[in-house]
Amino acid sequence: MLRKADAAAGANDAPQAPDDEGTPVSVKIRERILAARQRFHANDNIAEFIQPGELEALLDEVEHKMRGVLDSLVIDTENDHNTANTARRVAKMYLQEVFRGRYVNAPGLTEFPNAERLNELMIVGPITVRSACSHHLCPIMGRLWIGVMPNEHTNVIGLSKYARLAEWVMGRPQIQEEAVVQLADLIQEKTQPDGLALVMEAEHFCMQWRGVKETDSKMINSVMRGVFLKDPSLRREFLSLLPRRKD
Repeated sequence: MLRKADAAAGANDAPQAPDDEGTPVSVKIRERILAARQRFHANDNIAEFIQPGELEALLDEVEHKMRGVLDSLVIDTENDHNTANTARRVAKMYLQEVFRGRYVNAPGLTEFPNAERLNELMIVGPITVRSACSHHLCPIMGRLWIGVMPNEHTNVIGLSKYARLAEWVMGRPQIQEEAVVQLADLIQEKTQPDGLALVMEAEHFCMQWRGVKETDSKMINSVMRGVFLKDPSLRREFLSLLPRRKD
């Protein structure tokens, strides 16, 4: 018969479960972010804190919690064929589509030197914008125009890359004013132009679908950097070249 001391020693020799076994993956990711003293607001990218395989586990966790939301809304997902798989669909929509910009790294960009020393105004757009309001998680749908005034040191990127950068930044819950500034900062960092201008026009479903239910209102805002900010004639030229907005 084993003595208590021998039994305790035997228990200590047994394989030990990992300290974080059973810990939700969202908690693990959050702890890494906090340890790095970084923030994780709705419009932040947290890809560097997500380890291989964890997005799949996060998908399962979000699905489970979304089922709880549906249960609390008193929706019979067990017997309602229309909502039987809604929790999974919503989890995939958030993580893999509409909020994807939070969880994946920035798209790769091929940059070229400005060999021809281009220094004329270039406008890209309209770029379709799909985002979500961080207040109600309702869609924000609109159009974006980007104006670039390059210099001989500017990195030239393909036109499609502007759209990819916009998709990455806009694929997060946020407010339009912050999103446009965030995108401007990113393009400025990537290209280093003499001037940068962005104009975004969007419809907010948090106004159309709920609240005042105003279906005709749009929000338009702009960011001007460098020579666009200093030179009124260049700013007017950029704005005059934008197609007339839809009525």
